[in-house]
Formats: sequence, structure tokens, C-alpha cells
Amino acid sequence: MKRIESFEEYKSAYAESIANPDKFWGEIAESFSWKKKWDTVLSGTFADAKNRWFDGGELNITENLLDRHLAEKGNDVALIWEPNDHSVEYRKFTYTELHKEVCIAAEMLRSLGVKKGDRVCIYMSMVPELVFSVLACARIGAVHSVIFGGFSAKSIADRVDDAEADFVITMDGGLRGNKTIPLKSVVDDALTSTRKIKIVLVFNYLNLPTEKKEVDIDWNELKAEVVSANNYIKAGETLQSEDPLFILYTSGSTGKPKGVVHSTAGYMVWTAYTFLNVFQYEKGDIHFCTADIGWVTGHSYLIYGPLLNGSTSLMFEGIPTYPDAGRFWDIVAKHKVSIFYTAPTAIRSLMSAGDEFLERKDLSSLRILGSVGEPINEEAWNWYHDKIGKGNCPVVDTFWQTETGGVMISSLAGVTPSKPVFATLPMPGVLPVLLDDKGKEILENDLTGNLCFKQSWPSMIRTTYGDHERCILNYFSTYKNYYFTGDGAYRDENGMYRLAGRVDDVLNVSGHRIGTAEVENAINHTHGVIESAVVGYPHDIKGQGIYAFVICDAHAKSLNATQDSSKDANALQDSSKDVAQDASRDASQGFEQEMVYSITKTVSEQIGAIAKPDKIVIVNGLPKTRSGKIMRRILRKIAEGEFDAIGDTTTLLDPSVVQEIIYKTK
Repeated sequence: MKRIESFEEYKSAYAESIANPDKFWGEIAESFSWKKKWDTVLSGTFADAKNRWFDGGELNITENLLDRHLAEKGNDVALIWEPNDHSVEYRKFTYTELHKEVCIAAEMLRSLGVKKGDRVCIYMSMVPELVFSVLACARIGAVHSVIFGGFSAKSIADRVDDAEADFVITMDGGLRGNKTIPLKSVVDDALTSTRKIKIVLVFNYLNLPTEKKEVDIDWNELKAEVVSANNYIKAGETLQSEDPLFILYTSGSTGKPKGVVHSTAGYMVWTAYTFLNVFQYEKGDIHFCTADIGWVTGHSYLIYGPLLNGSTSLMFEGIPTYPDAGRFWDIVAKHKVSIFYTAPTAIRSLMSAGDEFLERKDLSSLRILGSVGEPINEEAWNWYHDKIGKGNCPVVDTFWQTETGGVMISSLAGVTPSKPVFATLPMPGVLPVLLDDKGKEILENDLTGNLCFKQSWPSMIRTTYGDHERCILNYFSTYKNYYFTGDGAYRDENGMYRLAGRVDDVLNVSGHRIGTAEVENAINHTHGVIESAVVGYPHDIKGQGIYAFVICDAHAKSLNATQDSSKDANALQDSSKDVAQDASRDASQGFEQEMVYSITKTVSEQIGAIAKPDKIVIVNGLPKTRSGKIMRRILRKIAEGEFDAIGDTTTLLDPSVVQEIIYKTK
């Protein structure tokens, strides 16, 4: 697979990929190891969302990212693991060693009865065994579904049930900064309300006390048995190109998370090709992707993309501010990292910590910087470019989604034009268009519209697990014959794209998509809550914060106020009217504080701490039309503090509600 090395080569490759995708992608796919070559490169249309790539082909993706490299790169380092505690020794695995670990883990799963097509949910922290588990599933043809280690028991239960999983892999606990996460206990709680699970494979990492369940199998003991038997070196299972590789759940505009399904061959080709070109990978590069494998970035650009190219991938267990805000830069210096890929949220957080954490840090090994997860603001872009890259490292601002599988719009580092805060140009094979609200293509530049894709690409979503109609509805029905990203974008006079954020009811918090309906559903489970409305607002660190407007039960509110005020009833009888009003106000504030605490606790339990609202305001009503629709546009303006830009409220059922809400937020 040849890397694009000049702007002229990019323009030539792009033109061919659009005009003749079968020829273009067929030639790239020849770079990989196939057990049987495909019959057709591309078939299907957007109309029924049944696009198929390399149909008829047979392969195993792990043989392409491990076995294929053993002859020439067997002794090269494939994976470096940097632990949460900087005083603990890091671990590294050559391609030969990683191959062995994956084969052992694959045999462990086989011995437990896991077979091709089974769904395996994985709930672990960022340790090497998580990588082994993911690739072991792919090795035997099981479909892996990684659940972010910060999600709650209910979120786990929802995903296990939706995926119809029979097997779960977890660990006793994980580390995240100065916190210990009791992962096994959370899984135990989740499985009390799910379908019956056959096996829970438990990796003992921290020696935490856990309750042994009937379905539990000890990872360490099983691994010892497999190693002792010495019969684990086996070829990967033969898979069809369109066989599912993994399911990854993402929030949508409804309360139920949707299981995005990616297939084997198309995902392989796309992640390998985009990694090679976006990051301009060269032999010897150390690629540090800071994403958790519970998110798609960790799948595509920590595991699959780098290893398919024979790169060295570095994974980190901890957080960027522990033990201090210089941790990332210590890791870069320690391992001579050349490619660094992180989220704007992390960049803003480290920028706000102060430049003193950069002092005496050797960042000279850095060659390329990357940004992912959300649009990056100009201040953060400049700090990243100037302070971290010393003005010498190209910054690739990558736009893509869980559903796209890999980067869709980005500069190719140092090869194609770059522009601060712009994702810039589409990858070969990607045909972006801007549509107006009526579905008409906007052909002129220097305009903003709804970002869609007009042509299929290899790693696009295949379906939402168990509900293909939902896939069509979410991505292919808004505009006929287009894939709708749900994002708005601006295209400048040179045809370069800048993302403008979500246009639907999905928030982008620290680069993670969270559905407003999902958060509202959780809030509404709080005792005393009648109704809620959630919107996003600008957040200095997260990019977008969660703002919740909540109506509480009037009886609960008055009862609380009565109980609080009656504690000193005699004093109130003798006091002035002003003192009585102050006491009533204090009682109301006490109630609201209790409700905020309860709501935050409920959301953490229902979804996870990542979805906790940043601001919660208890209100008496919400701005609704006469048909009952909540006018979120008004709430967004209030959350943003743009009170003068609210616009006409005369169409509301009760316009006075708006002023009451503004009063509560000031």
C-alpha cells in the first residue's frame, strides 16, 4: 500500500477514487493477505443502507495485523503499555509476543465455548489484556463489543441485552488517576437484570475482594492451563468480508443507545489506509493515541490502524493530569513518541493548567500532532501547534464518527494544505456535500450547510444491531441517497471544511457523543422529577457541556419547604415578614440542592459519570408550543447566556415561562 507523499499525488488519488472506486480500492486491498479474493469491490446503495465491500472475499483481520508482520517485524515493538502509576514499570510487546498473547487469549475463549458469530461484551480498563481480548475475539470470529469502563451497571445491562451477548470479559478493578474503579462489582450489579450470561471471564489485576459467581472464570488460572497445554498456536478463523467485526454503542437522539456494526474487510482497508496517510506513518514511528478503547478512536487508531501498518502503538492507562498535568509530556519524552493523537478537551485542560508543566520536557521526538472527537477551537489549536509542536509539527484536525469507522476529512500531515480549526479536505473515496434544510446541494463555497456524504466508503456503518430500520432512519432517511452526519459544516473559498457541531439532539461532550434523550430519560427516573429538557452549551474544557432544565413535583417541593420552615415555626411567628420570606427562600434552595444531588446521582447510575449535567436548574415550566413541543432553541440561547437572541416567544403556550427561566439562570 503506497503512501501519498505530495499534494499532486493526493489530487490524483482523490480524483480516481471518486471516478472509479472499484479500481482504486481493489488495488489498495491487494496489499493485504486474503484467504480468498473478493468477487466484487462494491455493491449496494444508500437507499436501503446495504452497501457491501469486497463481497465474496475471505480473510482474518488479525492475520493481517499480526501474522503478516512476523517474518520481517517479529522483533519490532507492536504495543507499549504505560501504566496509571508512573512509578510502575511499563510493558512492551513485540509483534511475536503480541501474536502469542492473542493466540493464547483466543484459545481461552474457544475453551469456554465462544465461537464464530457470538457476541462478547468487554468491560475493562486500559490494560494490555483489553487489547488481547479484542483481538482474540477477532481471531476466532466472535463479535467484540467494548463497553467504556466508566459506564454504569444499567448502561452495561442495556448493551449486553441489546447485543444478545452470552459472554462478558471484565477485571476485578481498574485505575484512573487516584481512583480505583470496581469493574467486577459493577458487572455483577448489571447482570442481575440482564439475559442469562454463560460465562464471565475475570482478569485479576488489583487483587480486589470480589464475589465469586457461578458463571465466573478466572483469567489467570485459565491462561495458565492453556499455556501448559501448549496448543494455542492456531490460524485465525476464516471470515467473510462482510462478517461483523465489532459492535460499538453510541448515543442517539432517542433514549436507547444504538449498536453500530462494522464489518471485517472494509474496516480493515479503511483504518489501515487512513492511518498510513493522515499520520504519514514511517517505519520506526511511535504512535501515541490517548483514547480509551471503549470509544471508536481507540479501536481504529490505537489497535487496528497502527498494527495493520506494522507500527508501534502506545496505550496509556491513566489520565492526562495525574500525578500532574505534565504526564503526557513525560510519556512522550520517555518513549520518544513521534505521532501524538488526542482530543481538544485534553488539550484545553492541559493548556489551562499552565505552561510550567511543559518546562524541561523533551518533546523533540514529536513529528505529527492530531486532534479528534470534536471541532477544536483556535486558541487550543494555536497552543497545541506552538507549545507542543514548537511550530514544527503539522496538526491534523480529523473529522469522523463511530459510524464512519475512520477519518473522513483531514489534512494529510505535511502533504496537503492545513488551516487552523479546519478539518480541511476529504480523504480519497469521500465525497462530502453541503445540503440546505430542503435537501438541495449547496454548490457555492464560503457557505454553511448540513454535512452529508454522497458516495459509499469501505468502513461505513453496516447496520444498527438488530434493527436495520433504525440505521436507515438515523443516517439515510433525512436526505434521500445521502448519508447524513448530523453535523453542520462551513466550506471556505478553497473548498476546505470546518465542522460547526451537531445539528440534531446529540451532544459532543469531551469528544463523546451523548444523546439528550438518554440523559433526559435518566433525569426523569429521579424521584420527584416530572419533566426535563437537556441542551448543550459552550464549555471551556469539554467543548460542550450539559445543561439540564428540570421541573419537579410540586407536592414534593412544598412538602420539603414546609418541613424545613417548620423547624423553627415559633421563631417565624414572631419574626417580620422579610425574615419569613428569607426562611422560605432558604427552604426552597435547600430543596433544589437536594434535587441537584439526586439528579446527578441518578444520571451517574443510569448512564455513567461522563453524562452528569454540568448545570442543573430547577424551573416551574418549560417553553412549549401549543402542541406540547419543547422549544430547545430557546433553552440553548438561555444556556449560552444569549438572552437578547431568544427571538419571538408569542407562539409559546406560556411566554412568561421564558422570563422565569432566565431569572433562575442569572
